[in-house]
Amino acid sequence: MNVLDLARTVRDWAPGLTPKIGIVLGSGLGDFAARVEDAQAIPYADLPGFPHSGVSGHAGELVLGRVGGAEVAVLSGRAHFYERGDPREMAVPIATLAALGCETLILTNAAGSLKADVGPGSLMLIADHIAFGPNPLIGVGVDERFVSMVDAYDPALRDLARKAAKATGIALSEGVYMWFSGPSFETPAEIRMARLVGADAVGMSTVPEVILARHAGLKVLGFSLVTNLGAGMTGRPLSHAETKSEAAAGGERLATLLAAVLKLLAE
Repeated sequence: MNVLDLARTVRDWAPGLTPKIGIVLGSGLGDFAARVEDAQAIPYADLPGFPHSGVSGHAGELVLGRVGGAEVAVLSGRAHFYERGDPREMAVPIATLAALGCETLILTNAAGSLKADVGPGSLMLIADHIAFGPNPLIGVGVDERFVSMVDAYDPALRDLARKAAKATGIALSEGVYMWFSGPSFETPAEIRMARLVGADAVGMSTVPEVILARHAGLKVLGFSLVTNLGAGMTGRPLSHAETKSEAAAGGERLATLLAAVLKLLAE
């Protein structure tokens, strides 16, 4: 089934909805889907080509409806490169959002901070990224694969996010996100390297999706919810349980911020 057929299937599930904004929810952030009004949920299993994530904290369903007056298509859960070694894991869902008519993609993730003063529970607006893994456009034909990544995180959308943060009183830092392949956490030496090359946070997702989204012509806005400090910064080992716990604790603030962003987009 191609993406145009998938888009028709999705429209049949949620007639009358014409989402212009797609959202990807990261680890432990699935509760935002409960904010979707008039929600229609489609399991990924019913959409050929959609991923089957093997990571706890990812629901695996497409939720359509309204938030803050904006019609949205929410990908509640993602698949990661480390699950099957394929950077194109999210290619079909993102292409389907574009085929549905989405013009903007908002990406969220759980991340490790490289700044001691931006600790667990903090929110970071992604200004740029460093890809430390394979590009999802490798092997894609025709010249359109040569996608410009200047302003990959749309400046106007970032301005709007800052405005939403100010309006809601939510502290929002800003920085560069660096993608590591995972699934093992980074070593302390890798964290020191990441800081030297200009990263402010690290994680195991998002960057391939940004590249795919830009290839599809979507504008991108990205947020990281800090769940821990990078390896070697505290002397404690890292764990996925900590990631899920801290994401759940800080997820309400991110959900509030996303709702405020969507309200501004709808105006």
